[in-house]
Amino acid sequence: MHYSASMSLSLETATDLVAKIKAGEITSQDLVRDCLERIAQTDGVVKAWAHLDEAHALAQAKALDEARTNGKPMGPLHGIPVGIKDIIDTADMPTEYGASAFAGRQPLADATLVAKLREAGAVILGKNVTTEFTFLSPGPTTNPHNPAHTPGGSSSGSAAAVAAGHVPLAVGSQTGGSVIRPASFCGVIGLKPSQGMISRAGTLETSESLDQIGVFGRTLQDVAMLTDALSGHDAADGMTYARAKPNLSAGALAEAPLEPNFVWFDLPFEDRLDDDAREGLAELREVLGDQVEPFPLPESLGNIIDHHRVIHQYELRRHLDQAYAREPNPYFLEVKQNALDPSDEEYGHSLAAREAARSFFAELSHDFDAILTPAATGQAPLGLEHTGDSIFCILWTFCGLPSLTLPILEGADGLPIGVQLVAGLEEDDRLCRTAQWLLNFLDQS
Repeated sequence: MHYSASMSLSLETATDLVAKIKAGEITSQDLVRDCLERIAQTDGVVKAWAHLDEAHALAQAKALDEARTNGKPMGPLHGIPVGIKDIIDTADMPTEYGASAFAGRQPLADATLVAKLREAGAVILGKNVTTEFTFLSPGPTTNPHNPAHTPGGSSSGSAAAVAAGHVPLAVGSQTGGSVIRPASFCGVIGLKPSQGMISRAGTLETSESLDQIGVFGRTLQDVAMLTDALSGHDAADGMTYARAKPNLSAGALAEAPLEPNFVWFDLPFEDRLDDDAREGLAELREVLGDQVEPFPLPESLGNIIDHHRVIHQYELRRHLDQAYAREPNPYFLEVKQNALDPSDEEYGHSLAAREAARSFFAELSHDFDAILTPAATGQAPLGLEHTGDSIFCILWTFCGLPSLTLPILEGADGLPIGVQLVAGLEEDDRLCRTAQWLLNFLDQS
């Protein structure tokens, strides 16, 4: 069977596409051409791509097709095009951090996760737009559901590219809410695994304690498959762990032995939710009934937002100094001048608060399968001058907990609203199993 123009491969799931490529029903070149055609048709509005080299993408696909024909081993992502956030180094493409000061910057080596993607057989289709330096000015990307609305950030291009059908999978990063929020706004599944699952070596570093890698896809199985391919110990990132890692694909396919239990925290900033998100979440909790237990947020966690800011700004200033020493671009010093300068004492106090919070959630995970919580304040805000509020993501990022967002709700303007699930540290497989249970439950309701 050969691909015909009447088929739309770019909108199929990555899981199905891998199977078709390995079975010889389609080729990677078929898929890449289809993705490039869709990008040509829609990216003039979506603007999800910072760098795209069609000939290079097709050359990668051709090599992978030839490998299959010659009977060579095929990886779990064989032939699948993937978008890469433009803060992640690629040896064959520029990495410009979304900043004109780094125009044409060409890394000498791949980031660890990019090398893992190549080992898994993926096609690195191109680089996705990022908010400048991950937290400054928004890029040009628009929301595929309505270009007048923000796609979120800072992984704006990665989320939008998946939502627009440009690629089945994309990779981003999160220091506050830069995976979960854009996934919610763009109506795709975003997964930020436990901190330490995926190496950050070769990515722009703003906070060693908070920076984390995340992924985007259209199904739970797809993001689980991508995360499994990227996970593993890396000596270049001391945060990654060498012990056995959770198998997310198995978790996504596993049947929950019992109906899962969820916890709902009454967060002090719930007044920021828009009416559609508040009502939709209330209805979801009502449908789940006794499976959701309300739980007061301990007072000790009430100022986590401030602690997150202290750690980020303290570490940012030091990373900027180190970056300037390696690569003397004045831009690093300009960013540093505008950063806060917490004291060593404030930083130590915030790190201690982080450890206390992680201990609290570790105990909590013994009694609950997942935390049910908003992914964002509601649907994507109107306008492109900002990327939305990350307030509902920061607590979980601060603790390094695995989180994902499911496109379950809808706003008054027809825009998607995600629902976030959070699990205990290194319980990513349990998170995927619980999320799949919830999707199945809602399909049957």
